[in-house]
Amino acid sequence: MDFYLKDEGVRTSFEFGQLNIASDENHGFRPFQLMVASIAGCSLSVYRKILDKQRIKYEDIKLTAEVTRNSDESNRIEKVKLHYVVKGYRLNHDKLAKNLEVARKNCSMVQSVKDSIEIEESIDCMELS
Repeated sequence: MDFYLKDEGVRTSFEFGQLNIASDENHGFRPFQLMVASIAGCSLSVYRKILDKQRIKYEDIKLTAEVTRNSDESNRIEKVKLHYVVKGYRLNHDKLAKNLEVARKNCSMVQSVKDSIEIEESIDCMELS
């Protein structure tokens, strides 16, 4: 990966496209947003793979991330709460929660930060009729 300094921050390119990183949201993604997006995106992707592999039927999954930062320590990320809402028919909450534990153990981003950022996960089921 190559990164280039620009007036408003940093730029890099990937196969999918260009990424602008800046402390000002008007010029790019803020670094903490990218960190949280990496954790949430990895976690949800691994969770989906587990559900699909087990042939668990769902209509949609929404993941909300709530971030706690410490302004006394360079605004470092201290905690990320990930709340899943799984929508579907005849969902088994206990099985979905157990699969969330498996996803946690297999998400490279969660495993990379687990000793420095507290990751808390919760799950709700939304039954469709």
